[in-house]
Amino acid sequence: MRLLPHLIENNRTWAKNILEEDPEFFSKLAKGQKPEILWIGCADSRVPANQIIGLKPGEVFVHRNIANVVVHSDFNCQSVMEYAVSALQVKHIIVCGHYGCGGVQAATQNNHVGLIDGWLRHIRDIRQKHDELLQGIDDENQLLDRLCELNVVEQALNVCHSTVVQEAWEQGRELAVHGWIYAIKDGLIRDLNVTIAGTDEIADAYRVAVNQPS
Repeated sequence: MRLLPHLIENNRTWAKNILEEDPEFFSKLAKGQKPEILWIGCADSRVPANQIIGLKPGEVFVHRNIANVVVHSDFNCQSVMEYAVSALQVKHIIVCGHYGCGGVQAATQNNHVGLIDGWLRHIRDIRQKHDELLQGIDDENQLLDRLCELNVVEQALNVCHSTVVQEAWEQGRELAVHGWIYAIKDGLIRDLNVTIAGTDEIADAYRVAVNQPS
């Protein structure tokens, strides 16, 4: 029960297949990382960053949490962003949510689920902020999908307003923030028209993303 031999065996097979494709892959990887992308996604096990965008180890720096939330008080996420932008010099930050997100769904309910309640408060605030828009959606599934999209838009906005991103833009750095959403049912990513490469683009991109039809 304490051992997971099948996972170790899976690892051996995976490493063998990688080496057959590129015998120097791991030796090159061991020398360091230089990803151009920071991925901020949901911790949901069905949304693995590298696999769904077809990238190998070393090509994407990843931070995941419940419902892909980015807030200034989360030192974990903020530290990841600072390291990615300042040390790794990434050129893209992708905030990717997904339809059917359990965290977003829990935030639409009044049930208390424990420690996570405080975390979900951030999403409940988003729902309240866009209450008028959401009230116009009668179908419960469509409402949840739209809230998942709005959550991505708001978190991408939070990334843009972070100190490390603002400083990068002030220094003239090439850095773009993107808002995407992933559909587990078909494995496809949808661009939510949130691509921001400078402070002067934030307001227009936010308005377009919020007002576009779901």
